[in-house]
Amino acid sequence: MKTVTVDKLRFKKHLTEIEKLSLKKLLLSWIGSSFEGLDYGFRLEYTEDVFAKLEKAANDSDVLLSGGEYFRYITLTEDNQVVIGVLDSNSELKFRIISPDEI
Repeated sequence: MKTVTVDKLRFKKHLTEIEKLSLKKLLLSWIGSSFEGLDYGFRLEYTEDVFAKLEKAANDSDVLLSGGEYFRYITLTEDNQVVIGVLDSNSELKFRIISPDEI
């Protein structure tokens, strides 16, 4: 997983339904859950504030990832790179580009 600075990313302003569904499946594959588990134990909300993203529902528990990071959202760049926003142990927001070979 590659860490990048936000100024090097151009996020999509809108995600299609197919992109949203693909991101959900990809996220669950990446964290090792079944697709059905998303709807029952891990809710994602679609927002288009500054950019389009699927983010952890506000009332849901935090999802701890490997390395002590907490999942915040998943999105796509204009170049169709998958980006995950995580909070590190210092509560700093980090952006991770996920490559297909990591899934």
